[in-house]
Amino acid sequence: MKKHHSDQYKDIFGRAIKAYYNEKDTTNITVHSPDFDDDIIPVEYLFRNFEQMPVLEQKALGLCSGKVLDVGCGAGSHGLFLQNERSLQVTGIDISPGAVEIASQRGLKDARQLDYFNLKTEKFDTILFLMNGTGIIGRLNKLDEFFSHTRSLLNAGGKVLLDSSDLRFLYDEDEEGGIWVDLAAGYYGELKFRISYKDEVSEEFDWLYLDFDSLELAAAKNRFSCTLLQKGEHYDYLAELKPL
Repeated sequence: MKKHHSDQYKDIFGRAIKAYYNEKDTTNITVHSPDFDDDIIPVEYLFRNFEQMPVLEQKALGLCSGKVLDVGCGAGSHGLFLQNERSLQVTGIDISPGAVEIASQRGLKDARQLDYFNLKTEKFDTILFLMNGTGIIGRLNKLDEFFSHTRSLLNAGGKVLLDSSDLRFLYDEDEEGGIWVDLAAGYYGELKFRISYKDEVSEEFDWLYLDFDSLELAAAKNRFSCTLLQKGEHYDYLAELKPL
């Protein structure tokens, strides 16, 4: 696998999304981590319709209201459902130019290539973070920045809907049935990934899986309410955050 130069940005998600949309190329995106075996993201999964979405995503889309910001919109599947089926005003943002191009071609009226933390001066009633929405936070020490920035983007009465997973299930049980986690190694939900597609591989990036108790503590510290809306089938959950 060819590693790209650090000054040469490879839009891996965008390349895969464009190839699938334009050519029906079903080559998978591969996820690499130093801690786990390689995994794949089937590119067609990024084009799923409402009926194909997990229950937590369906519930989140049903709870959206007002002006919606879909963070990490990808090919636009969530935003298109909200725009076309629920008649909501949706802004989709993603750092992938290729993904944004296809989301626009699919009909998302307001799709922008933009990093969430660079979005300023706009206000929304619902901010949506799905497909492990806490991932973009990166590390625990960036939670305060996340809450501060999120507060600046919410209208009065606004809310955040996000999903994540508690990765403790990946760790061994001790003899008494408890979960053994090496706390000296740092928070177990802080991971590093690379992604690859065909001959290209990304730089390493941080990705955060956040258990609900930790999210609740961080929310309270930053004067947000934190409500567990629903648990998924595999240690995942959907939560609602509101500024206090």
